Amino acid sequence: MTPSLPLLAVATLAAGLMSGPAPRVAPVADVVEHVAAPAPKTYWTPERMARAIPIDLLSTVKQVGALTTGVLPPPAQPWTALTARALSHARPVRQAAQVRRAASAARPRTAPAATTSGSQWDAGGSVTRTTGRVFLSMNGVDFVCSASAVRSANRDVVVTAGHCVKDGSGPWAENWTFIPGYQDGRQPYGTFSARRMFVPGPWSRSGDDDHDVGMVAVTSQGGSHLADAVGGQQIGFAPRRGLRTYGFGFPADAPYDGEHLLYCAGVVHGDPQGQTRDQGLRCDLTAGASGGPWLSDFDPATGRGTLTSVSSFKYSNDHGTMYGPYFGAATRDLFRLAERA
Repeated sequence: MTPSLPLLAVATLAAGLMSGPAPRVAPVADVVEHVAAPAPKTYWTPERMARAIPIDLLSTVKQVGALTTGVLPPPAQPWTALTARALSHARPVRQAAQVRRAASAARPRTAPAATTSGSQWDAGGSVTRTTGRVFLSMNGVDFVCSASAVRSANRDVVVTAGHCVKDGSGPWAENWTFIPGYQDGRQPYGTFSARRMFVPGPWSRSGDDDHDVGMVAVTSQGGSHLADAVGGQQIGFAPRRGLRTYGFGFPADAPYDGEHLLYCAGVVHGDPQGQTRDQGLRCDLTAGASGGPWLSDFDPATGRGTLTSVSSFKYSNDHGTMYGPYFGAATRDLFRLAERA
């Protein structure tokens, strides 16, 4: 008697050949989501906002690694989150005169430059509306970051750095609030609190700098979406490397005060340390600029471009270069989920 098992296998194979190849199953996006509680309306008082400190470049690569050239100096001791938290309780509220002096020192005297490591943006345009400051809390400490509104299906998406949304494998941000068009304390378009937050899985699991991107769907304001108030920059994925790029943000450490929109501009380059797939931009902006938008194909006359990265980290032995993650397939998956929230 012929065994039945081989016949069953042959029958199954024949059925498979007759029905054609199995349908391809789309991979599940590696994204971690969090439902956020809106910040209480009374939380961000002017005094609390003034005392909030830059979240620091929490994703700073703490060890530069083996350098075969011997050209770069040994790495300096980087800031850490603990340092920032300790300073948060001692940082005084800036006086108005100090703010005015810092703003005057930062103000450029010429038209927007195609190459600059740090100038105040006075040219107006869409970027002054879509870029804003983020105020958030982590572990009971109040911090500031930068971010940008982007065009999205739900008209509510804000793009920033992952460490401005979640501290790597640590806690999610609380009291997360976006203020588009912020300028010298003014809030011309109101405030928008987080309702859902998204970060890539590699950032949530291990603080992977290649994935230091966060996206937040914000609440509407009086029935109006964020895009109704300020519009949004186009977001792009898999851009050609080495593009001319403009990076914007609100640096809040000396010599800046966080009250004005500043920018860097130049051609981005690969990571010379070889530790990330990120690209670098010569940029003197300090902590507080984290999460600010990097725009390629940028038109200074209109203030519009394509968002292809955000300010993420600086190596401890090179404070003159800001690095931003490459917006590839993982960032595209992140955005697709955020714009459906």
